[in-house]
Amino acid sequence: MIKVSDTAKSKIAQLMSEEGFIPETDYVRVGVKSGGCSGLSYELKFDNTLQPEDKLFEDNLVKIIVDKKSFLYLVGTVLEYSGGLNGKGFVFNNPNANRTCGCGESFSL
Repeated sequence: MIKVSDTAKSKIAQLMSEEGFIPETDYVRVGVKSGGCSGLSYELKFDNTLQPEDKLFEDNLVKIIVDKKSFLYLVGTVLEYSGGLNGKGFVFNNPNANRTCGCGESFSL
């Protein structure tokens, strides 16, 4: 399960609308790929197609899809958004990460 904070929900809805997606029916695809300064990095993009092996979650009225490979890395993660002058944008608070880089975009187990 992946949770979505209220601030992340608002920003996701805004960005989805700006990019031509429909927040009520389309998805936020969250994944993990090799790379980044800590070994693994997060991916976040919008999608309107559910693949057969995707896992679908809904939290705070946001539909999230995760591919089977990334799912184990992301269980229990909270997606947050930090704006403002020193804001980092989207932040993944991942309880499975043993180490994260300073920018918060990559991690290791």
